[in-house]
Amino acid sequence: MSQKAGAAKSARQSEARAHQPGQDVFKSILPDDIEWKPFPAFPPSVRLAVLVGHPAEPAPYTIRVKAPHGAKLMPHKHPEDRVYTVISGVFYIGLGEEFDASKLQAYPPGAVVILPGDTSHFHWAKSGEYVTQVTAMGPLGLEYVSAKDDPRNTNS
Repeated sequence: MSQKAGAAKSARQSEARAHQPGQDVFKSILPDDIEWKPFPAFPPSVRLAVLVGHPAEPAPYTIRVKAPHGAKLMPHKHPEDRVYTVISGVFYIGLGEEFDASKLQAYPPGAVVILPGDTSHFHWAKSGEYVTQVTAMGPLGLEYVSAKDDPRNTNS
């Protein structure tokens, strides 16, 4: 192999092996190690945990969302395409710009839901707490259909 071909192959390998921040070494995350935090765009009782990546950056990320029984996320959308995996509980999600319980679909643990970006939807922890895992390409965005539903607009 010529020196030029060898350099090109080496460059391709280094590109293919590029890692996201925090992903350059083997590690695991156990359930007890997950750090649940409030997230300003969620109702106060809903928690978010960042597992992999940095959701505010234009790169892959994985987060988990935990919603207690009765919590509702009113109609909103995300600019990024998302893949939800139901970890526990039953995840109720409906499509549309108005909260309509008749449009909710129930997804059990293990279900995978693909949500294209800019799709208005809503969630309800109707039958109990649920935990979903979300994988997407950042930056994470969340825009409520109605500004009155956005917890970031409430004065505390």
